[in-house]
Amino acid sequence: MEETAYTVGQLAKLAGVTVRALHHYEDEGLLHPTRTANGYRRYGADDVARLQQILLLRSCGLALGDIRAALADPTFNFHDALTGHLVTLRAQQKELETLVGTVEKTIASLEGRCTMTDAERFEGMKARVIAENEAAYGAEVRAAYGDAAVDAANERMAALTEEEWNDAEALGAAILEQLKAARSTGDAEGAEACELCAMHARWLQMHWGAGAYSPEAHTALAEGYVADPRFTAYYDNAAGEGATAFLRDALVAWCAERA
Repeated sequence: MEETAYTVGQLAKLAGVTVRALHHYEDEGLLHPTRTANGYRRYGADDVARLQQILLLRSCGLALGDIRAALADPTFNFHDALTGHLVTLRAQQKELETLVGTVEKTIASLEGRCTMTDAERFEGMKARVIAENEAAYGAEVRAAYGDAAVDAANERMAALTEEEWNDAEALGAAILEQLKAARSTGDAEGAEACELCAMHARWLQMHWGAGAYSPEAHTALAEGYVADPRFTAYYDNAAGEGATAFLRDALVAWCAERA
């Protein structure tokens, strides 16, 4: 039986992507369609399977350069990558189901069909924040710390009382102010920096639980702040360019004394 061959337009429609995206994947060295005698692209079964891998890895948060390197690496385990991503998706699904329930109840309350308590509103807000964190950082955090640790942290956040939640939010804001103060001294090991690190450790324990915290894990997180441009942007935007690197340096020194 002759293998089905798709034109670029047919494959774009089948995969739900644009023709421009397929051309871009080819330019990036990710897709390698054959050419007809008159120069038109044709995509076979192997190209379709590879495109599926590309799209799934994109959904895992990988950049195209990382996908290219992964697919070229004979040791890369696509099954493990998808298994990890599935765990993240299921965690997001759980939180989204809670959020959907809150939105439905809010609509019913606005329409006068039920009364929504402050506690129910708060639970919905927590579910939204947890779902957003999973969507933004879940894949990387789970790869670094494992599913059990992330699930436990999410469960801890979901179990926080409103007072505990507000305390954690207030401490997070105070950390940014302390980062500005410590950075202004230029001393990553001075008194202001040590106070910053102690505050950051308390904030982590609020989210992770005291039993899950360790100086080693704190150091790894600090290094991740510098490696991930999203965290770098967060701290640098709040406390000035170079604030993330200063925070990392302070945490590394502070944690080394307590390891």
